[in-house]
Amino acid sequence: MNWNDVAVLLPEIIVTIGASLLLLGPFLRRKPRPAGMSLGLGAGQPAEVSTGDESAKWWMLALLVITAISLIGVSWAAEGLALSAGFSQMFALDAFSIFFKLLFIVVIAMVALLSDDFLRESRYSAWEYYSLLGFALCGMMFMASGVNLITIWVGLELMSLSSYILAGYYKNEEKSTEAAMKYFILGAVSSAILLYGISLIYGVCGSLNLMDIEKSLSTLISNDALMFGIMLLAAGLCFKVAAAPFHVWTPDVYVGAPTPITAFLSTASKAAAFAIFARIFYSALHDFHLDWSNVLATVSALSMIVGNLAAITQTNIKRLLAYSSIGHAGYVLLGIISLSDWGIRGILIYTTVYVFATLGIWATILMMRRHEYAGEEIDDFEGLSKRAPFWAFAMVIFLLSLGGIPPTAGFIGKYYLFSAAIEAGYGWLAIIAVVMSAVSIFYYFKIVVAMYLREGKEADMVITRPLQVVGAVALAVTLIFGVLPAPLITQVEQSSHWMATRAAVPHVGR
Repeated sequence: MNWNDVAVLLPEIIVTIGASLLLLGPFLRRKPRPAGMSLGLGAGQPAEVSTGDESAKWWMLALLVITAISLIGVSWAAEGLALSAGFSQMFALDAFSIFFKLLFIVVIAMVALLSDDFLRESRYSAWEYYSLLGFALCGMMFMASGVNLITIWVGLELMSLSSYILAGYYKNEEKSTEAAMKYFILGAVSSAILLYGISLIYGVCGSLNLMDIEKSLSTLISNDALMFGIMLLAAGLCFKVAAAPFHVWTPDVYVGAPTPITAFLSTASKAAAFAIFARIFYSALHDFHLDWSNVLATVSALSMIVGNLAAITQTNIKRLLAYSSIGHAGYVLLGIISLSDWGIRGILIYTTVYVFATLGIWATILMMRRHEYAGEEIDDFEGLSKRAPFWAFAMVIFLLSLGGIPPTAGFIGKYYLFSAAIEAGYGWLAIIAVVMSAVSIFYYFKIVVAMYLREGKEADMVITRPLQVVGAVALAVTLIFGVLPAPLITQVEQSSHWMATRAAVPHVGR
């Protein structure tokens, strides 16, 4: 490893050091003991720690800004850097990874803003909370740049371990603890399945580097052990993106976790999982496309059907959005199985617009909160059009985007994904996607009906500046990229060019 390798790793190094320093925040800001207090046993309570310190948020946002600047700087200089052979076999800084890393940084910044009020009012440490978000970001950044299955797995586990703790951040709340335990147990099982699949792929191909795996597969006609390994790998990844039938953890975790963490799990965590899903299957496993595509097509159809139909009966909005996210995982899988330039562009576009629309919804939900858990029932939105007409309008736009209705950005994403599926010969799957999108409009409009056609009770809303910022940014992205999608499409084309080239390689022996 040389200094050029360190330079390429600079954003990850900054995040790691910053997240570690955030852990020291409570000790650095410990309140002094009263004069003359003894340090012996029975001398009194230990020094109190400031848990809701406002400065923690600013340190976190400063860390994210520095990380983004370093990432942009490194990306400009990366082309001229000579990396060591061993390092380049593990880590890549390409346009695809840079796109996702910048998206992760923006999402974590918005989650930090969503968390501001709940941390200020809670009895839990803000410093530890932001530190865990920092470590999760570091794991996601390694996932996006990983070109070795072990690098990807280590990044995935770092993100997952941080997520397990964050899901149970209400340590004394039964729902939060239950959510964390379910998430941890099922996540551990999925990680074991994923690792077993990786070991089988290594046994057949003799390497964990994605390009080496690609070269090995190009000479194979069929191999049962390899196909079993690919299926196990896909099963582990489907758990991370909450695709059916690997979705059973999603509703309970979304409901039990603190609402800002639910926002994190439904956006950043899901986007990171789709990033590695696309990189692995586009760059390493495309030669066995005919073997795994039909399996993932079944998973995609099942996710869309189960997610959208189960959401119809929900009255708890967090559980409704959990099932909705399962359906959206099915939509994004259309881009994976199509294995085309339209498919990879659809993944990047849809992931981006889904993330911002979802964050806007969570910002609006947090405005409704009354206590540690947000106003979670659809009935809580009754009369919102009179109490806060602008945010009721914004909520409608976010829901229309998730439903894929023009002129919102969600329509552009679904257009690319559905077109990719049709182009790849999965017209039947595109029909299911269109029908399930229509179904999603039905249950999304249950919220719209509550906001505009019901009176509701008079209740104060907590519309703070951080929530306004997140909601306004999400609304601007959803509308601007819906009406003027060209800038996003251009950026996505540049970021997906290498992946699309890999997908276009002839399928040797298939």
